[in-house]
Amino acid sequence: MIKNQWYAIISSRSIKPGKLVVIRRFGENLVLFRNDVGKLGCVSDLCAHRGASLAKGCVSDGNIKCPFHGIEYDTTGKCVYIPSEGRSSDGDFSRFNLKRYETREIGDIVFAWYGKGSPEHEPDCFDVIRDDSYSYDEMTDEWDVHYSRVIENQLDVSHLAFVHRTTIGRGNRALVNGPKVVWLDDNTLQTSANNEKDEGQRPKSADECVIKSTNLTFKFPNMWLNHVTDKILILAYFIPVDDERSIIALRFYNKITGVKVIDKIIAWLGSRANKVIERQDKRIVITQLPKASSLRMNENLVSADMPIIEYRSRREKLNQL
Repeated sequence: MIKNQWYAIISSRSIKPGKLVVIRRFGENLVLFRNDVGKLGCVSDLCAHRGASLAKGCVSDGNIKCPFHGIEYDTTGKCVYIPSEGRSSDGDFSRFNLKRYETREIGDIVFAWYGKGSPEHEPDCFDVIRDDSYSYDEMTDEWDVHYSRVIENQLDVSHLAFVHRTTIGRGNRALVNGPKVVWLDDNTLQTSANNEKDEGQRPKSADECVIKSTNLTFKFPNMWLNHVTDKILILAYFIPVDDERSIIALRFYNKITGVKVIDKIIAWLGSRANKVIERQDKRIVITQLPKASSLRMNENLVSADMPIIEYRSRREKLNQL
């Protein structure tokens, strides 16, 4: 994982008041919970006393309570109560404080800061997640592969005619023009598919291509947007579970009719279509070895892989910072 980044890690809607949510992210087991006023906590799963899993505990008065000895922690991971010491204790419990991840909630998505110290900047995300004029539906799926492989699959324009030949790749448009890649800023790359049926013509160079109105935009470290039309957008965030597993969360956004009830039904149907396409990708990508990608590895890339090369190059630079 690239350090000192905000990662989209889970939907906010899955974390209900008074309930614990146990997840694995960044190769660690974490617990998320809300206090009495809705503030979110994201802390290490293991109690600092004797290593029991807090996942078996509960939320008590806005704190997470260990099931073993009743020790309580607030949303910042601070140890606020040790029953055996008594409520009147004035002891220093700082050595019990848990590792915690600072979080932000934007557009029903929880972003966690993965890095040293306090966040250096706020999450960089797409405007659509803040835009209440759109309705959305979300689906998730776990893949047995590093999250970088899932990201690269979404930037791959040459697989469409083969992996998706019965869905979005119909027409046997296997010849790839370009593809053109532009950087909108240091954190954001954009590309678009400009594929044609091979009838013996030479592919156009990237300089001869343009970014089409239907395009793909990726923001580091793990968020992607497919601009289908101004009224239909597909967003994905690629969640790092550990070095060999990841979760893809796909959202279908739309404001086709402008009537919320109808657009929510359309979003639900869109999610079902997303699932079909996502499963086609998953079947192939999980076979790739090694499970994680890197800039220099035993692969033979071609011109059509330019979005992937750009992604890997930038990712390597960020990993060196």
